[in-house]
Order: sequence, then C-alpha cells, then structure tokens
Amino acid sequence: MSDTTPIEQPSRLTSGDFTESDAPFVLFDAWFEEARKSEPADPNAMAIATADAGGMPNVRMVLLKGVDERGFVFYTHQTSQKGQEIAANPSAAAVFHWKSLQRQVRLRGPVSQVPDAEADAYFDSRPRQSKIGAWASKQSSPLESRLAFEKSVAYYTAKYAIGSVPRPPTWVGYRIAPLSIEFWQDRPFRLHDRVVFKRERPSAPWTKFRLYP
Repeated sequence: MSDTTPIEQPSRLTSGDFTESDAPFVLFDAWFEEARKSEPADPNAMAIATADAGGMPNVRMVLLKGVDERGFVFYTHQTSQKGQEIAANPSAAAVFHWKSLQRQVRLRGPVSQVPDAEADAYFDSRPRQSKIGAWASKQSSPLESRLAFEKSVAYYTAKYAIGSVPRPPTWVGYRIAPLSIEFWQDRPFRLHDRVVFKRERPSAPWTKFRLYP
C-alpha cells in the first residue's frame, strides 16, 4: 500500500511496527490502554487549543471522557472561555502526551455539541459533589474571592440536598471529529517515528503517510 492510498475499511492493528496500522482509532485505543497502565495520573488528560473569532489562540488541559469513531469528547460550560471560542470558531486541536511511554497523539478537526441525552448520561455518572460544583462555578468568569465560590457551593448543596442533581443547561459536551491524527513515538537520537492519518471530512476515508522527525 502506498502512503497516500485511501483506506476503505479499518483492518486489524498490527502486532509489530505501529506505523503499519491503517486504523487510527484502533491504534489510539491500543495506545490509550497502555497509557492507562503506565501514566501515574490522568492518562486521559489532553491539551485543547481553540481560537476566538479574531483568530487569537488559547490552550488548556481537559479530560477526555469518550472516544469512538465519531471523535473525542470532553465536557465544559458553554459560557466558559473555550465554550465561547468554540461558538465563534467551531474547530479545535488537541494533544495527548504520555511521558511514561514517550508518546504523543495530536489531532484537529471540527467541533460539535454532543446530544443532550449523551451529556445527561455522563453527568449522571459524576460524583454528587462534582455535579454541585458544575452549578456553583461560573466557569472562566471573574471571581471576587474564594469565599464567594464556597458560598455558591453551599447554596447549591442546600438546593439539591434531596433527590438527584440535574445537569445545568449550559454544561455540555463537545466532540472533536478529527480530520487529522498524528501518532508520535520517541526514538533514540531524536530519530522519532511519526505517522499521520488525514481525511477531507469526517465521513471520508483516511489516507496515511509518514513524516520526518
């Protein structure tokens, strides 16, 4: 297979050289599973880069909360800085860096909001205090003092003292549908292995090529 031959159907992840894989999500799942076993904390941490309407970029760490063939999912408030930037410019880039494995995965593509039912299901799985925190925090807004935040937490703790805690209407999930995914493996003397999968749109087949380190 040439480096730019379209890949019509995902095939098995090869047991040898990862650069021979032709299925990026299968390869990601394999690497992610290894990271779960080797990373000391938060193997699902990823840096998310967005840009405002003027093109000024922003980057921060978030936690991956779902991945499948549709893309990579994280949760936040629509009113947060990243939520506002996604509304103005619905594209994002992300990178995972697993230092214990000397690997990184980079991706970028359009961003869409996950269905309410999907967001509700994930919110219901969160610890109760985390649900309260989602109500108490006006994410990315100026905070006059820690005490003000603690008062807000106390208020919503009392408000939802009985029964379930509903999902705040502005607390939503976002899915990055990658148009490119790059897998990077450290090698001695900086002779690294890099493989990129690309497609023109989320429904298009992948093409693959290697990059110089």
